[in-house]
Amino acid sequence: MPREQNTRMLRNGYIWAGLILMAPALSCLAQNKSVVVEEVVARVNNDVITRSDLEHARSEMQQEAQQDCPKCTPEEINQKVAAEDKNVLRDLIDNSLLVQRGKDSGVNIETDVIKRLDDIRIQNKIPTMEELETQIDKSGVSFEDFKNNIRNQLIQQEVIRHEVGSKIMLDHARVQKYYDEHKSEFTRPEQVTLREIFVSTEGKPESDVPALRKKAEDLLQRVKNGEDFGELAKHFSDGSTAKQGGDLGRFEHGQLAPNIEQAVFVLQRLQTTDVIPTKTGFLLLQVGEHYAAGEQPEDKVENEIMDRLYNEQLRPALRTYLETLREESYVLVKPGYGDTAAVPSSTIEEVSPTPDDDKKKKKSTPTPNTPVPGSKPD
Repeated sequence: MPREQNTRMLRNGYIWAGLILMAPALSCLAQNKSVVVEEVVARVNNDVITRSDLEHARSEMQQEAQQDCPKCTPEEINQKVAAEDKNVLRDLIDNSLLVQRGKDSGVNIETDVIKRLDDIRIQNKIPTMEELETQIDKSGVSFEDFKNNIRNQLIQQEVIRHEVGSKIMLDHARVQKYYDEHKSEFTRPEQVTLREIFVSTEGKPESDVPALRKKAEDLLQRVKNGEDFGELAKHFSDGSTAKQGGDLGRFEHGQLAPNIEQAVFVLQRLQTTDVIPTKTGFLLLQVGEHYAAGEQPEDKVENEIMDRLYNEQLRPALRTYLETLREESYVLVKPGYGDTAAVPSSTIEEVSPTPDDDKKKKKSTPTPNTPVPGSKPD
């Protein structure tokens, strides 16, 4: 599959469903002048996963479930979390393996880390990187930990893209076959997909309005000059969709305000409206796709089909790749904790030196009672 399609999938948020940001391992200092090593629940080569990592991942999973389903009841949220809970440790191990592989392979994403931090700064209207660091530290999260989590996430994405995604090959014949077999799914009313750049005037003095309108007009000119609408939205839009590159979704007739509908349904793919004044600011809209009513021709839905086929192949391919990483690694889970992707492995047992030339390390298979170094005794 071409590189741009792989990166598009990652950029659009498709990462293996189990990938959760791995929290840094913590250590606890007990009172009475004694040091207690935090419970280690798994070792992944030279890294450890602690009980705090598990609790942190579960907390994030709870928050994500609430964000994904804001209308769900607490009971429904708990059911969703419980269904995924069994895979939390598996996901943390997967993350660790991917990060280690990236570092071993010399993956360098430091420029991307700085760019991601700057995107966060811009999206949150923070004037300087120093102020971003101050605000993160004030939130109770170490800026270095925050930065390292971003670094690890980007390393994981790059390993997936290079080691797995780049090996997924999709040709026109497969796209044609899928289209022929699923034509009914591509019969639609007239629709447009839209992206927005919004320049807000809300709460601003009247004297600022002309400058804000000029800002919107300048952004429109930059789009006309060939700059990417989505990137401009990320950096300059005041709308809630800025982080998603201004993506608003798909709309049919009757779903938009009359003046908006009149402006966008006459446009074709990648055409942009003029600046549209609203009560709270100035709006630019770009049509991503314009679907005529009826059965959509293949060229209109080719990218959509490519994404579907890519997703279908990426999941099992990534799982297979992670199994290979596990087989090549030292992964040991403390009894009482479940790793749903465990594979047979062996530990290395050092033996006394011998004068033989063919000295080798003996291998022994761990038993369920093998203690995890650094963990609390049962």
